[in-house]
Amino acid sequence: MIVFIIAVLMLLTAGTLLFLAQSQFGKHPSGARLARILKSPHYQNGRFDNLNKTPQFAEDTSMPEVMFRLLFGKKENTRPSKPFKFKKTDLNTLRPDENVFIWMGHSSYYIQLHGKKILVDPVFSGNASPVSFTTKAFAGSDIYSAADITELDYLIITHDHWDHLDFETVKELKPKVKHVITGLGTGEHLESWGYEKNILTELDWGESADLQNGFKIYCEAARHFSGRGLRRDKAIWASFVLESPSQRIYIGGDSGYDDHFKKIGLKYGIFDLAILENGQYNRDWRYIHFLPGENIQAMKDLNAKRMIPVHNSKFALASHPWTEPLDKIMELNTEKLRIITPEIGGKVMWQDDTRVYPRWWDKYR
Repeated sequence: MIVFIIAVLMLLTAGTLLFLAQSQFGKHPSGARLARILKSPHYQNGRFDNLNKTPQFAEDTSMPEVMFRLLFGKKENTRPSKPFKFKKTDLNTLRPDENVFIWMGHSSYYIQLHGKKILVDPVFSGNASPVSFTTKAFAGSDIYSAADITELDYLIITHDHWDHLDFETVKELKPKVKHVITGLGTGEHLESWGYEKNILTELDWGESADLQNGFKIYCEAARHFSGRGLRRDKAIWASFVLESPSQRIYIGGDSGYDDHFKKIGLKYGIFDLAILENGQYNRDWRYIHFLPGENIQAMKDLNAKRMIPVHNSKFALASHPWTEPLDKIMELNTEKLRIITPEIGGKVMWQDDTRVYPRWWDKYR
C-alpha cells in the first residue's frame, strides 16, 4: 500500500511539473533582466513587494476559511441571465483624429489618442485561466479577437495574471505590435513567446519612457501581486500614466486601495481620465482589490476629471452578483462625479461630458 501511495504521488508530481512546463506559463526572469531586477529597490528577499504591508489574505480570515467559502459559499447571480448582445466598433473605420476608448470586457480596452493606437491587457481567448474549461467568459462578452485589432503602436500589459496577460491572444497579436510597454520582469514571458527584445520597454515603479512626438509613459505603483504558476512576485505589477501632447490618462491595472493614489495625484496634478478596476472583489482580498466605493475615493485622490470602471462583466472571479460592481458604483457616486459606464464594444468619446450612458446591465440581470 505504501509503495502504491508513493507511486501515485510521484505520478501526480510529474504530471504537475509537465503541466507547469507548458509555454503558456511563461518564464521567470533570468540573465541581464534578472540582474536589473536585483537592483530594484522594490525587489527584496527574492520577490517584488508592495509599498505598504499587504497580506495575501485579510487578517480576519485564513486560507482554510477562504477555500471553504470559495468552494461552498453562497453564490447567486454570478453570471448574466442571458447572452449579451453587443455591437463591436470596427477599429479600422476610426478616423485618425478621433480620441476614443473602446472597452472589450474585463480589463481589456483599446485607446486611440492623437492618432496613436493602444491596446491594454487583451484577453480574447474566451477564458482567463491555464485550462480552457474554467473561468470562461460570459456568453456574448468575448466579441473581439486578435483578427479585429488593427496595427498597434503600443501594447500595454499591467501585470502577468491570466485575466490580463493571455498567452493565445498576445501570440496572435505579435505581428501587429510595434512596441510593448510593461512592468519590469514581464518581458521574460513575452520573449519566450517570440517577441523581440528590442520592442520591449520594461519599467520599474518611478521609471518612465519618452515615446516621442509629445507622448510619454510613466510607471507607477499598484497594490497587488504577480505570478502565473506556483512562484509569485517575480515580475512587478504596475499602473501607468500615459501622457499625450494634451491629455493625461491613468491606466490603473489591478490594485487595492492605499495611499499611492494620493501620492500619484499630487505628483501629476490632474488626470483627464482614470481607468480603474471595479469588480471581482472580496473582503478576504481587500488589500489587493478595491471594495465598492474605494475606486471612487481613488478617482478623487488622483484628481481625475472622469473615470471608466473596468474589471467586470466578462469573468466571474469572485462570488458577488455580476451586476453588483456597476450597481454599487452608481449608488455610491453621491457627488455625481463623471463616471462613464459603456457597453462592451461601444465607441466612447470620453471627452464629451454631455453624453449620458444608460444602465445597460439591467437588461441582463
